[in-house]
Amino acid sequence: MPTLLLVRHGRSTANTAGILAGWTPGVELDDTGRAQAAALAGRLDPVPLAQVVSSPLERCRQTLEPLIAARPGLAGPALDERLGECHYGEWTGRPLVELAEEPLWRTVQDHAAAAAFPGGESLRELSHRTVNAVREWNEKVAAEHGEDAVWLACSHGDVIKAVVADALGLHLDHFQRINVDPCSVTAIRYTARRPFVLRMGDTGDLAALAPRPAAPGARSGDAVVGGSTGTA
Repeated sequence: MPTLLLVRHGRSTANTAGILAGWTPGVELDDTGRAQAAALAGRLDPVPLAQVVSSPLERCRQTLEPLIAARPGLAGPALDERLGECHYGEWTGRPLVELAEEPLWRTVQDHAAAAAFPGGESLRELSHRTVNAVREWNEKVAAEHGEDAVWLACSHGDVIKAVVADALGLHLDHFQRINVDPCSVTAIRYTARRPFVLRMGDTGDLAALAPRPAAPGARSGDAVVGGSTGTA
């Protein structure tokens, strides 16, 4: 199956203000976020991309603008609401320091599988929709571009953490152990046997994520005993 590059959007005005944005309209990248988006296009330059998918929210689409502009042959992002931010309901738009005093905060931190936002969705529902979206896009990209294709999805922190937790076989209660910085790249290579998490929250060089020949004797979906040889 293909390799997925999960990109969190660049730093937004809500990030700077310490606000839980959710689906609040009009939240855009701040100056730092725009610089991060411009740098991302250069970091990804060595990596061929078969498909780009995005959350429909403005901050994600803005993050992808420099990348799309730098690749004339790459179609604009396909928008998928299933990769959109968590629906935080009554928590949307409120300061994080204020939300930290809510009783639900401790559930979100320590028992995420039981957390449901009033007037919104549960973290279980978030995990279900996002993992399903990724699996379906994997199959579509593989069918259209081959098993070695690389595709990119631009999304949000909790969405990416839920997909990574699934790839690592972690219970949802542990997904808060995963950190995803703005404009970081998390790479997951899916196979018929298991996913391989290649990068997590990477903000540096990405050239090694370009497809390479398999190591001698390696079979697709098998882990390399003793550790990766650096050739696959």
